[in-house]
Formats: sequence, structure tokens, C-alpha cells
Amino acid sequence: MIDIVLYIFKTLDFKEFTTQISLRDPKTPEKYIGSDENWDKAEKAIIEVTSEKGLTGQIVPGEAAFYGPKLDFMVKDAIGRKWQLGTIQVDYNLPERFELEYIGQDNQKHRPVMIHRAPFGSMERFVAVLIEHTAGKFPIWLTPDQAIVLPISEKYQNYAEGVLKLLNNSDIRTLIDDRNEKIGKKIRDNELKRIPYLLIVGEKEETEGTISVRKQGHGDLGSMKPEDFAAMIAKEIDETLRKNA
Repeated sequence: MIDIVLYIFKTLDFKEFTTQISLRDPKTPEKYIGSDENWDKAEKAIIEVTSEKGLTGQIVPGEAAFYGPKLDFMVKDAIGRKWQLGTIQVDYNLPERFELEYIGQDNQKHRPVMIHRAPFGSMERFVAVLIEHTAGKFPIWLTPDQAIVLPISEKYQNYAEGVLKLLNNSDIRTLIDDRNEKIGKKIRDNELKRIPYLLIVGEKEETEGTISVRKQGHGDLGSMKPEDFAAMIAKEIDETLRKNA
């Protein structure tokens, strides 16, 4: 479960995070269910595993759930605030309450240990922190709109729609800006929307069967065939995800 959370953080480039191990408060035993023996085993397990994984953080008594200790991942956002994004909880007690059993290799009944996991924590909070972290410039595989076709004028609308269809059929999430606006305004507006690739088409592109490619933050990449552009995006996505695997 820890590896899943770390994979998510690595893939989304969350580097500034610590862990918090939340234990029971021995002064208020009435807040928790289960035996001291089960609590001791659960707390020892979560502390040992966190140490084995080389995670740094703090131990906080009194912040455990009523049924078991927690390992929370505290991520620092763009302005330095810490948020809990991801939690793992070790639970010996609810299986006891629910009388859960399984048959082991010895053909005897055994009680399982329950592990609660929420690798993103609150999804709404996670997305909010991610938007701030990236300033809206999501990695290419994650961004909702990966490219947008910008026809210079309505004369090239049919060609733009052909490019749009080809890219969408290639699983490149693509839009078309068919507003009656000058190309400079279309470029500025769509750069503000953080769309990674702007694909400009006009007379030259229609004649040559190409697109003129601009990349967010990098400027003009030159002309290329739509098929080559689709292959380039697929390669970029594959390399990004494999790098984080």
C-alpha cells in the first residue's frame, strides 16, 4: 500500500512530503475499541514498515482512528501548507467485531488483518493541490485537452476538422477553435487555458497535408504530418509513465 502511494506521488512529481504515524492516546483508552494486545501489534507493524521504507516523519499520539493506527502522507502545496493526501490504516479490531475468518493452508480458521487504504485521500483535496502544484500545466497524459487545432480562417475549417478526427481516432484528446478570431488571439487564449499543443492550419498546411505545431512554454516546433504528431504524443506519454514506473 505504501508503494502505491509513493508511485502516485512520483508520477505526479510530489517531492515534498513527510509521513505522520497516528497512534492511540494511552490516557483516553475509552476512545478506542479492541484489546491492548491488538493495538500493540498494529502500532508496532506500522512503525516498523515505515522505518523499513525509509520514510521520514513524526509520531503523533492521540490521532489514531478508533479501530487502529494510521500512516498519513503529508504533502506540501505550492505555498508551503501541508495537506494529508493518502492514508493507510492497520486494523486488527474490526475483523474481530465482524467475526471475519478465512481458511489457511493448514485448513484451520484464521482471523484476517484489515488494511484500510485511501492512496489519494480526499479526491477533491488531492485534485485541488495538484492544480496548484502544476499551476494548471498538467503532464501530457493527464491533461483533459492535449491539443487544439487552430484554423487561420474559416476557409480551412474542413481541413482542420479532418486533422481533429485523425487525432481523436489516435486517442489524442483534441479540440478545435473555430471562432471567428485572428490567429494571434486564438493562440493567446488557448495558451492561457494551458493546452499543451496548439496546431495551426492554413493554406500552406492544407496544401502540404501538415500542421504547424506550438508547444506550451517552448514555442514553435515547426511543421509535421498529423500522423507524426500523434506518434510523438504517444511516445511522450509512454516515456513519461515508464520513467515513473
